[in-house]
Amino acid sequence: RSGTLFDSMTISLQLLFKEIDQVTDEQDLRSQVVPKIGEYFAAKRSGIFFFDQLPLVDSNLQKTLQIGLSIEHNPVVRYLVERHAPVHEALVASPKVWTIICPRPDHWHVMAGPIVSRGQLMGVVGCTRDRSMPAFDTENLADLSAICLHLSVWAATVRAAKLSRRESQHQPFKTSRLTPRELQIAELVALGRTNAGIGRELWITENSVKQALKRMFRKLEVSSRAEMVAQLSTTKHHLPSVKMSPSNLMQNTHQ
Repeated sequence: RSGTLFDSMTISLQLLFKEIDQVTDEQDLRSQVVPKIGEYFAAKRSGIFFFDQLPLVDSNLQKTLQIGLSIEHNPVVRYLVERHAPVHEALVASPKVWTIICPRPDHWHVMAGPIVSRGQLMGVVGCTRDRSMPAFDTENLADLSAICLHLSVWAATVRAAKLSRRESQHQPFKTSRLTPRELQIAELVALGRTNAGIGRELWITENSVKQALKRMFRKLEVSSRAEMVAQLSTTKHHLPSVKMSPSNLMQNTHQ
């Protein structure tokens, strides 16, 4: 990379940081910042999603998506969950294996980075390139790491403040003590999911689920799952619907 090109790329990265800091909601983040992230990395597609905003998907697709984009079957996802660090497919799989995992021609090369808050993976930003384009490299990972840092700060401040205001308007006293992620866990508990099952759906480890449940029990002053579900039902708290759909990264992408 020439000095001139390197300087221009550095300036573009700084401008991305400023734009992330200036956006006030997710809509602006998706429409104004994400396309520029894709442009910065010369990507075919780019996208961002937060787990608590993933839409429902057709039940016929649910099983396929959960297998194809699960911790057990997708090494990119597993890397993100375990390390909270940017990754591209070449770090974790051979080209042959990757085409089996993700056969889409416009996802020939994939790079994804974590958005984290309070020690938890709460979202992902990603870029893809097709077969005719060069693979992502270590410099791309370094730049994405910097972008993820700024996105994580934004999510922990601007986004978290909006979610907190929204939750406080609708939740009874005790349930207002739960974070959006804890409310997701509570719903999955109510649906009869095991800790392992909850971990798979929310992209967190089984141990993280156990620790979260301990915190939730203390906040709600209960000692069992049944008590927790009963309390939430008694307070008529409507838990958010949670159907994990990592395909949102593909659905909410920019050419």
